[in-house]
Amino acid sequence: MIAPSDDLDPRFRGGLTALLAAIAAFGAFDLYLDRPATPFSLHVLFELSFISLCLGGVAYLWRGWHGAQSRLAGSELALRGREAERDRWRDEANRLLAGLGAAIEAQFERWGLTRSEKEVALLLLKGLGHKEAASVLDRSERTVRQHAIAVYRKSGLAGRAELAAFFLEDLLLPQPGREDIDRSTRDSVSNVD
Repeated sequence: MIAPSDDLDPRFRGGLTALLAAIAAFGAFDLYLDRPATPFSLHVLFELSFISLCLGGVAYLWRGWHGAQSRLAGSELALRGREAERDRWRDEANRLLAGLGAAIEAQFERWGLTRSEKEVALLLLKGLGHKEAASVLDRSERTVRQHAIAVYRKSGLAGRAELAAFFLEDLLLPQPGREDIDRSTRDSVSNVD
């Protein structure tokens, strides 16, 4: 059995219930006024069926609306739980990102980057190309390209991919059995430097 939708205005619900209840009441009153001679005549059975249908409709609608309200309350409770979980994750992610930002800034300082070079390096880390970084910084593409070259020279990295790998390689989710591979990869890279 499909429950009715709860997307109706409460005034409509009340009005529909009142209408069905009034029809049932008028049917009962009509049956009373008719004072049938036999209780099981076709007229009496028709009136009783009509009254039963109206009252059953009222019960069905209210049961469905009550169920929909209960499901809605459960959904709202689950949503509040997910929002709290999201907020906790967001706070933790912000703390970690702040730490990552401080670590990136510290590394930029160790490389001796200028303020402009740091800005370009950060935009390159975010995945922007030279043209996009120039647009964001309101500088010429040539200037951004020169800053990028200076970043690569000072850091000893070959390009944008190595710059990103330098900071982001260890952010990959750990995979079972990959610790030895990751460690050997880091060792071979550090031996090259």
